Amino acid sequence: MANSLNLSLTDELRAFVDQNSGDGTLYSTPSEFVRDILRRHKIQQEAADIRDAIIEGYQDAIAGRTVAFNGDLKGLLKNP
Repeated sequence: MANSLNLSLTDELRAFVDQNSGDGTLYSTPSEFVRDILRRHKIQQEAADIRDAIIEGYQDAIAGRTVAFNGDLKGLLKNP
C-alpha cells in the first residue's frame, strides 16, 4: 500500500529534484527520484550496520572473546 508524504523543500532542493526528474533524466517524476534516493540511503545505512558488526566481530576476535564452533556452518547457511 502506497502512502503519501508531503515535503517542504527549499528552492535549492526543489531545483535539484527538478533537474534530476522529467524529460532527459533517469526519473520520469520527482516522486521516482526521491524514492530512489531514499532506497539508496536505506541500503547505505544497512551496509554501514553490517560493516560495524563485522568490525565488532574482528575486535572481539583480536581481544580473544571467541567461542569454539563445532557445528555445520555450510548447513546453517543453506537453511537459516
